[in-house]
Amino acid sequence: MALAVKLPTPDRGLQVYHLGAPARFAPSRTPIRGRIAYAAAHVVCDPLADTDPVAQPRIDWEATLRYRHYLWSLGLGVAEAMDTAQRGMGLDWPAARELIARAVGEARSVGGTIACGAGTDQLMPGPAVTLDDVIAAYEEQCAVVEQAGGRIILMASRALAACARGPEDYAYVYDRILAQVRQPVILHWLGPMFDPALAGYWGSHDLDTATEHCLQIIGTHAERIDGIKISLLDKAREIAIRRRLPAGVKLYTGDDFNYAELIRGDAHGFSHALLGIFDAIAPAASAALQALDAGDLERYEAILAPTVPLSRHIFQPPTYFYKTGVVFLAYLNGHQTHFRMLGGLESARSVVHLAQLFVLADRAGLLADPELAVHRMRHVLALAGIEEAGVCTI
Repeated sequence: MALAVKLPTPDRGLQVYHLGAPARFAPSRTPIRGRIAYAAAHVVCDPLADTDPVAQPRIDWEATLRYRHYLWSLGLGVAEAMDTAQRGMGLDWPAARELIARAVGEARSVGGTIACGAGTDQLMPGPAVTLDDVIAAYEEQCAVVEQAGGRIILMASRALAACARGPEDYAYVYDRILAQVRQPVILHWLGPMFDPALAGYWGSHDLDTATEHCLQIIGTHAERIDGIKISLLDKAREIAIRRRLPAGVKLYTGDDFNYAELIRGDAHGFSHALLGIFDAIAPAASAALQALDAGDLERYEAILAPTVPLSRHIFQPPTYFYKTGVVFLAYLNGHQTHFRMLGGLESARSVVHLAQLFVLADRAGLLADPELAVHRMRHVLALAGIEEAGVCTI
């Protein structure tokens, strides 16, 4: 029998939605070869912690680390303690430091690929903050990642964006940090749609000018840079930057709107992946990359194309609330027992938004257990006061 559920619609009504069959994505049996693919992983909060959920959120370490093992089992790498893990939106530096240490240890135990965010979020931006303060904060976090044995993702810094007077200040900070790293790092350019505090990064609000400043830093330190993650949701700009990178420096797409095309690439090259959406669509991402390895572009497109509308929905403005959709999908699929988030961020999206996410996930074949997903969707609707919402089989 077909499964159906009543869902709220934008016009304040209810509509019966008939679910399709879940896709049966084959697990990765061999390493993914053609692309490097990091899923920026979310964290699971501890819903039973008797603390202030905003000021003192607690992490469920068992569930959080179990999810990383799930990603590794699919052949994906883990980008740890990034913005998907609510860095700067619920996950503070002490918790991120512990997360990095624990996750790198777990990666080592199974041979999983991992890279970890090192930023300056222990330093609150303010008029008294200097460039040397920013450097010291970066040095502290880079040391934590290196001592744990992880690769550094050098995250964009809110404190640097606040105190830098121009591109020369960015060059000064990055020169100092890159001169000290033990192995090549992944740089990180997060656009203001992901974090408004990063507007004007690299010393200019004009993206063409900022691009030139960024490329100059990369060119100066190419031997110390593995690649750069770009999250600007600008396909043409990413391709243009990719074609200008020095030999050996990779482009890791952070474009959660255009990832399918950018990863596939063109006659001039392709992007690797460091994506928050890969947390949510991990089985599809793994299967698509396996198809790409096999040269089966038709299957690659068939798998990823239905995930793009889902991703565009999850990352709709305000883009920085995409974490809510990522965690909601993990909850629907049974990877955690609750839909609670650090800082109470589960409330950041409307119930209508979540209902549409449910539909798009189903259409992408990403509800692994439809009965469980319907059961949990019904609970979320009931908590929103939608008592008429029901489940039926037809």
